[in-house]
Amino acid sequence: MVIMDDVLQFAQVSSAAIDVPQVMALVSDPQAGAVAIFVGAVRNHDGGRDVAGLSYSAHPSAQDTLAQVAQEFAERPGVHRLAVAHRVGDLKIGDVALFVAVSASHRAEAFPVLEELVNRIKAAVPIWKHQEYADGTKDWPGSTGGNLAHRN
Repeated sequence: MVIMDDVLQFAQVSSAAIDVPQVMALVSDPQAGAVAIFVGAVRNHDGGRDVAGLSYSAHPSAQDTLAQVAQEFAERPGVHRLAVAHRVGDLKIGDVALFVAVSASHRAEAFPVLEELVNRIKAAVPIWKHQEYADGTKDWPGSTGGNLAHRN
């Protein structure tokens, strides 16, 4: 577990399964009237095709980049605590790939920060998805045209 500071409680890229209750507990704060969460799970379909599983790979800078991105959002007004975890390696259908939790005084602060943070992680953190389909074919969604940032 990588503990960061008073607001950014956790930012981790790991091959270990994400312990959602443990990470969720890190954003508990008596000032918070809202906790917004995002659970990105491996789905069984993509673009009309059946997905059998996938693998995420990360550039060595992914951990530092994730922490930097998360820190930017931890500094937003009204955010009390923030935690984010991204899994890498082989994942099965239903596994949690990305978990983000934001606690704030009000939902009007928590929801926009959560949505913007998830989008920024997907755009900026160098983690790529290698997807395997039920028919045995594989591809790297979102990695065409020179842009290797993952999109899941």
